Amino acid sequence: MRTLALRDGTEVPVLGQGTWRMGEDRRRRADEVEALRRGLDLGMTLIDTAEIYGDGGSEELVGEAVAGRRDEVFLVSKVAPANASARGTVAACESSLRRLGTDRLDLYLLHWRGRHPLAETVEAFERLREAGKIRRWGVSNFDVADMRELEALAEGSCCAANQVLFNLEERGIEFDLLPWQRERGLPVMGYSPVGQGGALLANEALEAVARRLQASPAQVALAFAISRPGVFAIPKSGTAAHVAENAAAADLTLAPDDLAALDAAFPAPTRKRPLAII
Repeated sequence: MRTLALRDGTEVPVLGQGTWRMGEDRRRRADEVEALRRGLDLGMTLIDTAEIYGDGGSEELVGEAVAGRRDEVFLVSKVAPANASARGTVAACESSLRRLGTDRLDLYLLHWRGRHPLAETVEAFERLREAGKIRRWGVSNFDVADMRELEALAEGSCCAANQVLFNLEERGIEFDLLPWQRERGLPVMGYSPVGQGGALLANEALEAVARRLQASPAQVALAFAISRPGVFAIPKSGTAAHVAENAAAADLTLAPDDLAALDAAFPAPTRKRPLAII
């Protein structure tokens, strides 16, 4: 699996594993655990979760999947905005650690902006880092204005990543946010890289590129996302077979003609767009 370097030099896989909507149905639990473990076998060793996913059920599922393999995993979770006060962030992190069955997170993110001052959340992140409960921290769903506000804080330069929506249908970050972060060596973690609901994958132009490359539309969509410098992606998959399909996308190379066809079907932004959040 190809990797991308964080600001501190740590290498993370360009394709990790998302877990939104996982851990919510006991009937799917065995398949979901198997899928996450298969992903680890294939080098997709970054796993992203959050305390709000399934009211903690996703974190419990991830904890089961990584049991006995914790040292292989770059483990990411997120604090909910309602909990992101100076004290609440610490308490939320400790609860996440219990559900995950681990003593530390590799990356802890603020899920999105809320009512608590950003400085309080950052202060709590730094306390958690000093205590060894998190290795590094970052944010999610932050646009350029949010990132500038963060950068102005005393510890703002310690931010390790910004997780945002990014796929062929949602390319708004390419106008300003992605270049802004690239200039600062701050990676983007793209969520929902193959879209939601299947509409993206049924696009005729995407299907045509996939046929030409003898790949699936999902693999082409993933290859597009991680072809952008400074971007790594976290597709979700609930089955081992789907995980294997995702992992293979890391080896897919899009030729200039392929990229031109995708640009024609999904034009790059030519003006500022509000940050899309789902």
